[in-house]
Amino acid sequence: MRLERLNANRIKVFLTFDDLKERGITKEDMWHDLPSVEKLFRDMMLEAGDELGFEASGSIDVEIFSLPAQGMVVIVSKGMKSSNDQSDDDFSDDDDFIQMQVTMDESQDVLYQFEQLDDVIALAKTLYESGIRTGSLFLFEHKYYLHFDEHHLGDSFDVDTLVAILAEYGNTSTITIFRLEEYGKCLMKDRAVADLYRYFVKTPHAK
Repeated sequence: MRLERLNANRIKVFLTFDDLKERGITKEDMWHDLPSVEKLFRDMMLEAGDELGFEASGSIDVEIFSLPAQGMVVIVSKGMKSSNDQSDDDFSDDDDFIQMQVTMDESQDVLYQFEQLDDVIALAKTLYESGIRTGSLFLFEHKYYLHFDEHHLGDSFDVDTLVAILAEYGNTSTITIFRLEEYGKCLMKDRAVADLYRYFVKTPHAK
């Protein structure tokens, strides 16, 4: 589990599916077993307090973004609702009252982070030879990000296979595509793998 403070009232948590398994929670539980989810995030708040000094009490908003074969990005915001919305029935057994408003979204998008452009180029060669031509390449805070949305992938390609290839060259992104689109720079759109292969990998034809 990786935690990052975004501002005074908001943190981001990245949970792999192995992190969930260690806590006895499956991906399906995240969608159907809200009591387990709420307990998980109350425990997470304790870790955030120790690691980041993020003290959550009262009402907090929890936004969960599930990513295929990667894990979950969780945005936790405090002080988002008024005290009139609080109910003493929630978490009445806890010493500190916490009420959670949970919002969940599942995405089929795949987003990976790379330290160097050379890593992306090497990846592009492998993906191109595997029949993948799509993707969008972003630059954000001196790191490169390759994004594949569900429309890029189509029904014929196995997402687990794509993720396995990506993991050989980079790391799962802990930021969302929405942040990249807002603050990052899009270097190549929609056909990044094909363009990277054409510009950096393919041997020019001899004259």
